[in-house]
Amino acid sequence: MAEVKSDIEIARAAKKKPIQEIGAKIGIPNEHLLPYGHDKAKVSADFIKSVKGNKDGKLILVTAINPTPAGEGKTTTTVGLGDGLNRIGKKAVICIREASLGPNFGMKGGAAGGGLAQVVPMDDMNLHFTGDFHAITTAHNLLSALIDNHIYWGNELGIDTRRVAWRRVMDMNDRALREIICSLGGVANGFPREAGFDITVASEVMAILCLATDLKDLEKRLGDIIVAYRRDKSPVYARDLKADGAMAVLLKDAIQPNLVQTLENNPAFVHGGPFANIAHGCNSVVATTTALKLADYVVTEAGFGADLGAEKFFDIKCRKAGLKPAAAVIVATVRAMKMNGGVKKEDLGKENIEAVRKGCANLGRHIENIRQFGVPAVVAINHFYSDTEAEIQAMKDYVAQMGEEAILCKHWAQGSAGIEDLANKVVALAESGASQFAPLYPDEMPLFEKVNTIVQRIYRGSEAIADKSVRDQLKTWEEAGYGKLPVCMAKTQYSFSTDPNLRGAPTGHAVPIREVRLSAGAGFVVIICGEIMTMPGLPKSPSSEKIFLNEQGQIEGLF
Repeated sequence: MAEVKSDIEIARAAKKKPIQEIGAKIGIPNEHLLPYGHDKAKVSADFIKSVKGNKDGKLILVTAINPTPAGEGKTTTTVGLGDGLNRIGKKAVICIREASLGPNFGMKGGAAGGGLAQVVPMDDMNLHFTGDFHAITTAHNLLSALIDNHIYWGNELGIDTRRVAWRRVMDMNDRALREIICSLGGVANGFPREAGFDITVASEVMAILCLATDLKDLEKRLGDIIVAYRRDKSPVYARDLKADGAMAVLLKDAIQPNLVQTLENNPAFVHGGPFANIAHGCNSVVATTTALKLADYVVTEAGFGADLGAEKFFDIKCRKAGLKPAAAVIVATVRAMKMNGGVKKEDLGKENIEAVRKGCANLGRHIENIRQFGVPAVVAINHFYSDTEAEIQAMKDYVAQMGEEAILCKHWAQGSAGIEDLANKVVALAESGASQFAPLYPDEMPLFEKVNTIVQRIYRGSEAIADKSVRDQLKTWEEAGYGKLPVCMAKTQYSFSTDPNLRGAPTGHAVPIREVRLSAGAGFVVIICGEIMTMPGLPKSPSSEKIFLNEQGQIEGLF
């Protein structure tokens, strides 16, 4: 077998076209592209407004089984499918999220696809890109500074310093900042209080940027953020601090989608980056809705497994933006099936058909869950060199028993040529008109019932369990008019339960609710389950240890 190049080596050898040529493919004139160098650009708000009357293309969601250390390749499949659709003569645009610096330097590495199915420039995308995350971090922390400044100068709004709900953020994994005491050092520094940091991708400002339809909507949502409560428990909003205008100014460029290209020079919008285990995990509404006006097909992904990303894509993003997905693709690998079947990572190279069959229970659960939303689905088997014919056939047979089709995809090694079968199947599903999409629960359902509906129907748990204080908090928000909001579950991505080590398809488990947070600007209630953290920590040997500049000044080790 020929030597396999690393993702970053492949990306470095890419024959990129000027970004103006990529824009021209989907009808974006040069004057509406705001270039960042030669290979990336923002799309102007005026152009986005001008295409609002266009007919919508078909929306395809790429989701996956629960992630394992074996790797699934959801982004790689998203990029490959977009290239594949273009290859078979369809006009397709890819919509994915921007990468957080936290996982880049922590455990995961980059997030731009892999092999011959990548979006470039991958090094820029995985680092500072066009500065969107820096703008979000700054806007968020401006609000934090304004809160403490208001308290310092006499606290005219009567903020109860014990009930400041707005934490600070940074786009890095840093467990030392989860819980802090701020304003120490005497009278000149203000009033000491407990505070803490979340990672930027968990910020409500990130969620607002990704759900806002335009700048006006963005500013309104920023004003709706609840930052604190008074002693009588009445809320204090960001607009009460006159913060919304300045925050919107900081985000005026960040809300414009970023246009880049795949290795095969097809257009990709890379915009927004909420995590799917602690936020809603989807590309921005502005990017997705604009792409739908410019293409026959838009391929987008939602983070982690279908129990998190797809559920939030359907119940939060589609509900809020009025989107109707035409089909879904569930990505799975033979290796991941074996891990779900009890095989250790070091033994994945050995054929084990029985473990594949056993592990398919996890895949089956995700197929059933997608069906609950009325969206037709196909399984994409993301191929690895170590997969045997018998293992692949075992997966195909299992999926056939479920009444669906599994298609082997070799886009990592072959680019669009290796994913034509899946592209044709997706077109057939989308054109069939079979999608009867509907969210899982109605707006009118009480908040705790919404949580229980997800726990029982998606996680197959027995019930959600929560202290009286949590239930009372949800009731208080319902009485305040927030009862119609969807819920955003913050839960481990590795399992249907809250135990990250419980693989496969567990049933009957209780799902403990630790905390609830109201994101009034974003328009959802965050339900924090089990031990999930909104500020991750670094592992013992972080990815950053292997990242450096080589003698040519090129980045090594990023992916």
